[in-house]
Amino acid sequence: MKNIKAIGFDLFNTLISVKPQALDEALGRLTGSLIQSGFRLEREPFIKAHREAAARFLEETSLNGRETHNRFWISAALKTQGYDISPDDPHIAVAVEAYFSPFLQFCSLVPGTREMLRTLKSRYRLALLSNFTHPPAATNILDNMGLASFFDVVLISGELGYCKPHPLVFRRLVEDLGTKKSQILYVGDDPELDVNGAQRAGLQPIWITYVRDHHIPSAKSILSGRVDMPEYEVPRISTWEDLLSLLDK
Repeated sequence: MKNIKAIGFDLFNTLISVKPQALDEALGRLTGSLIQSGFRLEREPFIKAHREAAARFLEETSLNGRETHNRFWISAALKTQGYDISPDDPHIAVAVEAYFSPFLQFCSLVPGTREMLRTLKSRYRLALLSNFTHPPAATNILDNMGLASFFDVVLISGELGYCKPHPLVFRRLVEDLGTKKSQILYVGDDPELDVNGAQRAGLQPIWITYVRDHHIPSAKSILSGRVDMPEYEVPRISTWEDLLSLLDK
């Protein structure tokens, strides 16, 4: 792979994993925040309504590629509980921050991630392209996990307005890296979002299966796992040593 000039990475289940408990804790804090703000809610019915609202919005996202945001899910769930509250209401903004507050404590780096990025930083332009609805939370995770300084480009779907596998986000990645798309590798774990999406956009995808291969329990999006295998024959790696070996060929 001598013609590669830049490498893009997915975040979740690629560079880091998030324990499944994060979602339950997040929903608990979300509900607690709303109750503290004066909403009279029963926890289980509200959480059920929130999950259903999230599924509806994420299903729409899967069809049109437009990123959604948690504030819309919360507003829709509150409506089922008798509260007609705008998604831009400040109480919902506080609840969103409460929802994301526990994620960091449940994040773990895939072994060797910092060392791998440090090695590649001197040889390639590096980028992060992640589907994440709330960009401040993603930035916080990157900073606290000690990853932010490695990347020349950081793109979060919540800022872009579209998410993988929409071609717009990969075009933006190419533009910001300032490199021909054929000279960019994109490394990710999701067969559809990362591998198929990058391939269709003209990048060279690499499928990382560390979390899958090691049977690591992880928090999953409602829409994750819809595609089990990539459409294309692409390099598959399980460790960062595998990636470094590929790059040296």
